[in-house]
Amino acid sequence: MRGNPWLKLSLDAWALGLEASTVIGLRTMKIAAGGAAGEAEARLMVDEKIKAGQALGVKAMSGGLGFTAEGAAAKTLSHYRRKVRANRRRLMKL
Repeated sequence: MRGNPWLKLSLDAWALGLEASTVIGLRTMKIAAGGAAGEAEARLMVDEKIKAGQALGVKAMSGGLGFTAEGAAAKTLSHYRRKVRANRRRLMKL
């Protein structure tokens, strides 16, 4: 993987996809159950997506994602992976 940074990035993206699938399933169950908790989860989900996208935009505009395609891809994956991991941990507690 040393010679090809895109191989590591593709594996990281794959891992993010797996973790995101777990979060999607957990959120779907919570929202489908309805009630105040389901409504709150739906609102939280939309709010988090907007904030995560805005934060990434700020990083991109300020040079926080680096100056190479590989660096930007890695930092973007890392940004979203932290958000997804936090949601998985929170939703698994229930």
